[in-house]
Amino acid sequence: MVPIRSLGPAHSQRIAAHLLALGPQDRYLRFGYAASDAQIRRYVDGLNFERDEIFGIYNRRLELIGMAHLAFSTDPELKSCAEFGVSVQAHVRGRGYGARLFERAAIHARNEGVEMMFIHALSENTAMLSLARKAGALVERDGSESEAYLKLAPADLDSRMSELFQEKMAQTNYRLKLQARKFRHFLARLQDMRRGAQGGDDNAPQ
Repeated sequence: MVPIRSLGPAHSQRIAAHLLALGPQDRYLRFGYAASDAQIRRYVDGLNFERDEIFGIYNRRLELIGMAHLAFSTDPELKSCAEFGVSVQAHVRGRGYGARLFERAAIHARNEGVEMMFIHALSENTAMLSLARKAGALVERDGSESEAYLKLAPADLDSRMSELFQEKMAQTNYRLKLQARKFRHFLARLQDMRRGAQGGDDNAPQ
């Protein structure tokens, strides 16, 4: 199981770093336009962590290598709908991270009472549309753009316990990675101090 945790405002810098690291083509496919650095920063600044849900996958260096944005509808007549967007760093693609993020978002959406999850994507974004089809979504193409619709089952005990377990596991995994990162930095500083001390001994008068 891939540890996927919910992200809050404290993760904003890592979210920005993840999106800014995307190449021009990946930005185009993720946002539907060639997003500039300034536009990406505005997108991150505008994230509503209280209303929406952001999910992320961290590597052992605590770099955000994959993230998903589940945006809930603000229209009272469409309150049972949510839109899904995802991005994965190029060097870790092919490992199923996009599909895992989709599954994580779908189970959270179910538990929040969402009945229909949407994916709006460029028709050339074959990876995203393939992911949606494999999940059972209906994909409709309209020229250069496509819409995918996934009907979600109502929440049940299994979906609620599954989400709780996944979130707890992901948080524990994150804390362990954070602790390991801090310890690696401590060892690096200690090694630098030892090297400095050795250099001082070498230069001491005989």
